Amino acid sequence: MYVGVDSFVSTVTDPATGRVVGPEERIEHLLEEIALADTSGLYSFGIGEHHREEYYDSAPPVILGAAAARTSRIRLGSAVTVLSAADPVRVFQQFATLDLIAKGRIDLVVGRGSFTEAFPLFGLELRDYDTLFAEKLDLLLKIRDETHVTWSGRHRPALTGQGVYPRPAQDPLPIWVGVGGTPESFVRAGLLGLPLMVAIIGGEPRQFAPLVDLYRRAGAEAGHAPERLQVGLHVFGYVGESVREASDTIYPGWHEMFTKVSRERGFRAPTRAQFDATSGPDGAFFMGDPDTVATKLRRVADQLGGVDRVSIQMTNPRLAHADLLRGIELLGTEVAPQVAGV
Repeated sequence: MYVGVDSFVSTVTDPATGRVVGPEERIEHLLEEIALADTSGLYSFGIGEHHREEYYDSAPPVILGAAAARTSRIRLGSAVTVLSAADPVRVFQQFATLDLIAKGRIDLVVGRGSFTEAFPLFGLELRDYDTLFAEKLDLLLKIRDETHVTWSGRHRPALTGQGVYPRPAQDPLPIWVGVGGTPESFVRAGLLGLPLMVAIIGGEPRQFAPLVDLYRRAGAEAGHAPERLQVGLHVFGYVGESVREASDTIYPGWHEMFTKVSRERGFRAPTRAQFDATSGPDGAFFMGDPDTVATKLRRVADQLGGVDRVSIQMTNPRLAHADLLRGIELLGTEVAPQVAGV
């Protein structure tokens, strides 16, 4: 099992001083975090995509380009690229160029996103949520497989043999499908033989076992070799010196984030009891000291029939830069080695 970090590049208020970290400083902190992940032995670092005031990740390829120039070993990727709101030609060109800069260290994870701001921003209809993604994924895979593309669909002008350049260093460029809890999404990824990145943000990870099994069965029935049907997890978490220290460090920012989202979506306000339960042995959050987190990773991998990689999302608007750096270091030096043979 490979271990990495995902970031949504949230705005940050320093918990000690109450000072809001400015955008330039926050981006510089992010690049320091990625560089440390590289030297700490982590496998990957992913950048999300959002179009909201509280995040600075609306242009992931730009951030990843800067990160590629500062790193030498770690794999870099999207977490996820909101393909429904993008042009697959431009997405492929951007990530192929990134792959050249990074000398073959790029992963493209595509999905529909958990927020909907991109749809009105780019003049798209939310009612086309499903068809936009399916059609654009079809075109993206066509571009990956063929330099000169002939294709037509509903949501984009046709291609009639035009060449799409540059081509990436990796052949083929790894394309993962990011999914939530919709069975149809798991089946689609399996039928296409694409690796799967499962976002687990609530409930219990073991509840996803039937969906992961559905993905593997769909892939097998479509004739894809088992080694092609990789499973990754995108989860929320943090590694500290102890379970209590990790929880107390993360909780204020977690409460701020989920209070805002709950208010927007009409949910009940989150509580500390809810946070502690979700951070427990069977919950969705991977929180605690290195041994606790490693033990939970092994248990969840077993529950899901094997997991190829896990990306822990540490974005938090009340997490000090020094604490985040320490969490990344512990994840790379103490957690990752414990699960490398899983």
